[in-house]
Amino acid sequence: MNRPALPIRGFTLASKIATGKRGEDQAASFLQGKGYRIIGRNVRARFGEIDLVAWHGKTICFIEVKARSSERFGLPEEAVNFFKRRTLIRLAQWYLQAHPNLRAEAVRFDVVSLVVDGQGKPLRTRLIPNAFQADS
Repeated sequence: MNRPALPIRGFTLASKIATGKRGEDQAASFLQGKGYRIIGRNVRARFGEIDLVAWHGKTICFIEVKARSSERFGLPEEAVNFFKRRTLIRLAQWYLQAHPNLRAEAVRFDVVSLVVDGQGKPLRTRLIPNAFQADS
């Protein structure tokens, strides 16, 4: 059933979803240019989703992508709060248990923060490697 998009702070839900999808695509390309090898996108479990999973050298990286059309309500990376971090840690533990053949020397949580214009083109892209620890 198709429902009309609901306005949220001047944006429709559909436009927010589209911004997020474009942001994930741009983040994946950006990371590949920095030597990351993407092995998973939008990895879903019953309790959440990992935006990107990638190898960076011998380190497995769980990457949260935050894309915003402005910084009016704060920096995109500020949305990775305590609750989001806790969920990402839980998702990473689930992913590693589900893929026992992965032989990573280290595990890391990265954040890619994007601010995009009205057409979805990135105005600012920021990679925050090791943005938080599993014990945080």
